[in-house]
Amino acid sequence: MRVGFIGLGSQGGPMARRIVEGGYDLTLWARRAASVEPYADTAAKVAATPAELAAASDLVCLCVVGDADVKQVLEGDTGVLAGLAPGGIIAIHSTVHPDTCREIAELAGKQGVSVIDAPVSGGAPAVEQGTLMVMVGGEEADVEKCRPVFATYSDAVVHLGALGAGQVAKILNNLQFTANLGSAMSTLELGDALGIPRDRLCQVLNRGSATSKAISSITMFGGSLEGLAPIAGGLLQKDVRHAASLAEHASAPEGSVFTAADTALASMDHPR
Repeated sequence: MRVGFIGLGSQGGPMARRIVEGGYDLTLWARRAASVEPYADTAAKVAATPAELAAASDLVCLCVVGDADVKQVLEGDTGVLAGLAPGGIIAIHSTVHPDTCREIAELAGKQGVSVIDAPVSGGAPAVEQGTLMVMVGGEEADVEKCRPVFATYSDAVVHLGALGAGQVAKILNNLQFTANLGSAMSTLELGDALGIPRDRLCQVLNRGSATSKAISSITMFGGSLEGLAPIAGGLLQKDVRHAASLAEHASAPEGSVFTAADTALASMDHPR
């Protein structure tokens, strides 16, 4: 399978490297030439446009930031859909609204192209260790065609159901992580009021039964969300908003998870 990859950021970049090192014919495209320079020591090729990349690919993986970015690289005369042949597959690794995936699938289907959503979790360290989590939604046959490629950077490719199911799972994952940040900060602030040094309480929470990735992240940034906010605030705000949209559409109550998540977003100056 020939693979095209767009979105060479802190997570997508290592994913692309794992693909080419796994022996796949890989083509890259990026807006900035500097983004593809780190792959000069690999067999990866570089395309001049997303359409050119797509013409050289059977599977195009997208790992750009958000909904608008995904649509931008797909559409137009130089977009992926302009170059991808019938039978091709688009895998959306970005975390976007499930409706975005369905809109793209409707457009792609008119030219015989399939779409699966495959958001990921774990970050660059997990990619480098081959342990990234991939949450997939789409047709079984399409998922199985892509699974060997995903296996170059993941030991957990979970097929959750129809197109959009992967995004729902990822959005819920990020909602829970945001809520964990919020509840952790509330605990630390209570500790301040009760006279427990924050750095030592972080040490306890990291080693005790209350430990979580949220606690670990807060500890890494000195016991607050100030350092994490510029990195994750906007992305978590986007995903909590997506989660709220899904809940509203399903007439489901938001519940306490949103209360805790809103606490974290407010602490990061990115209120919902």
